Amino acid sequence: MRRLLAALAGACAAVLCAAVALVSVLVPAHPAAAATLTEVTNFGANPGNLRMHLYVPNGVQQNPAIVLAMHTCGGSGPGFYSSTEFASLADRYGFIVIYPSASKKMNCFDNWSEASKVRGGQTDPVSLMSMVTYVEQQYHGDPNRVFATGASSGAMMTNAMLALYPEVFKAGAAFMGVPFTCFPNEAAYNPAGNSAPCVGKTAQQWGDAVRNANPAYRGPWPRMQLWHGTADNVVAYSELEEEVKQWTNVHGLSQTPTSTDTPQSGWSRRRYADGSGTVKVEAYTIQGAGHSLPAGGMAAVALQFFGLTGNSSSPSPSPSPSPSASPSVSPSASPSASPSASPSAPQQGACRITYRANSWNEGFTAEVTITNTGAAPVNGWTVTWAWPGNQRIVNAWNATATQSGAQVTARNVSYNPAIPAGGSTSFGFQATYSGSNTAPSGFALNGTACTTA
Repeated sequence: MRRLLAALAGACAAVLCAAVALVSVLVPAHPAAAATLTEVTNFGANPGNLRMHLYVPNGVQQNPAIVLAMHTCGGSGPGFYSSTEFASLADRYGFIVIYPSASKKMNCFDNWSEASKVRGGQTDPVSLMSMVTYVEQQYHGDPNRVFATGASSGAMMTNAMLALYPEVFKAGAAFMGVPFTCFPNEAAYNPAGNSAPCVGKTAQQWGDAVRNANPAYRGPWPRMQLWHGTADNVVAYSELEEEVKQWTNVHGLSQTPTSTDTPQSGWSRRRYADGSGTVKVEAYTIQGAGHSLPAGGMAAVALQFFGLTGNSSSPSPSPSPSPSASPSVSPSASPSASPSASPSAPQQGACRITYRANSWNEGFTAEVTITNTGAAPVNGWTVTWAWPGNQRIVNAWNATATQSGAQVTARNVSYNPAIPAGGSTSFGFQATYSGSNTAPSGFALNGTACTTA
């Protein structure tokens, strides 16, 4: 193992840096009109001595999702920004991307120390959590839509962040990673040379490693998407199976996939769904690919898995005035409208609802736009509808949503109760389904039927 460690400086540096350079060439530069990457200092506790760069698109949503995007060994946050497609997708969908830079061991994220395996340990994961908290507070980031992704060392840290802080991260996408707690110490941290250091544990052992990081936590656990190339000579392809074992076990799933397919030539996908049909784990095998992921188009697939690529109206360029508002979904909660005013009922036919859904197998996101076509303002709104099928909402943003059977009720949150005459407001949600995903036949605003567009 010590010989493998010595090889890291050569093999890891050469392959990883070459991969970063290659992807940088393949991915087009960001357009001149795009927002700029900015460095943030004094973002909070930083025991890992990390640097933080932030990409806030010009069209950022009012309560944006947050994507923590982590680079390979030998890389940097700005390098991962320029060599991947996450920022250009943020321009399109209005979320914020955090690009941290590691400082240890050839700029690898700490996945080997004892502190890196403990919640609150004084190393990189605490620094990364400070960055997430900073964005939630300063940009009113949606705490219900926080995600992690990364390549190689960043993928290893993706596994770690979801294990250590499962209540924070809703999903992750790990490209060329290894399971959480793979490396017992710094001497063992050497994925170079296709050494497959983390093969041999059972699914139960890998799952216990995640559960033991938060012994009192009972879920829900983050969903996980895993990627690996069959020709990877830096982090062995066999590590993909170890990650699959870990996260299927955490979710209480069989290691036999519920479905397999080929999304495009050379890509094999295995999906592991729960009893409701919700995909909890996805595993992508990329035939012939080396240590060079994510390649073109893969970032968009990861964001679709996160639920961030639904059709939406133009996002607001300014953040919400209330950082404390947290969109939520509860099967039993009964949230009220804004405390400052009771809902004002529109006149008959004085509202219009636009419903746009973006579906994939067993899941979808949807954006609902409410337009006040009447002459009087609406102060406090409640939108109701009935599903024609077995759709089930799992989370929402810019609204609180409850569901009883097929009936859904969505109410304004504290910062968006008012809809002026001629004005609009939007909210969205993520949901599951099986069979067909037919749109609702009608909507009502504060009890009054609306036209649909």
